[in-house]
Amino acid sequence: MSDEIRLKAERLIRILKTNGWTVATAESMTGGLVAAAITSVPGASEVFREGYVVYADEAKKNRLNVRPATLEKHGSVSAECAGEMAENLEKLAQCDLALSITGFAGPSGGTADAPIGTVWFGSAFHGRIATRVERIPGDRDEVRRTATLKLFLWGLEALAGK
Repeated sequence: MSDEIRLKAERLIRILKTNGWTVATAESMTGGLVAAAITSVPGASEVFREGYVVYADEAKKNRLNVRPATLEKHGSVSAECAGEMAENLEKLAQCDLALSITGFAGPSGGTADAPIGTVWFGSAFHGRIATRVERIPGDRDEVRRTATLKLFLWGLEALAGK
């Protein structure tokens, strides 16, 4: 794990602890990297509720209640899917901040509208749902590492009300 990712995870945990808030994660393309970064920080157990790795669409439906219609109409790499992942996780985990991530890390997958490196981030903070897309260049490992870092930045923005 890079120092930059560790520093952002530490900052997120510090803000959550200070405010008495909790966090949960729902990851697809990162396969648990976000939860691993959070739990690598001493004291994370005070704020981290749970994490889901929902790589397959079936897992997104069965574990996070993403609607089949969402996946059929928009696909798993979409604003709608990332938003539902975060929104439903916030309720399921009964947390203050729910963070979700879904995307195409490569080398296969991707579409004309969502090529390799397309990553959707979702957050739910006290019922306020937001999504964002980014195109991240690089190989599979670089896309996954950069996406993990950017999810922490996205979470920090959500906590700041941006």
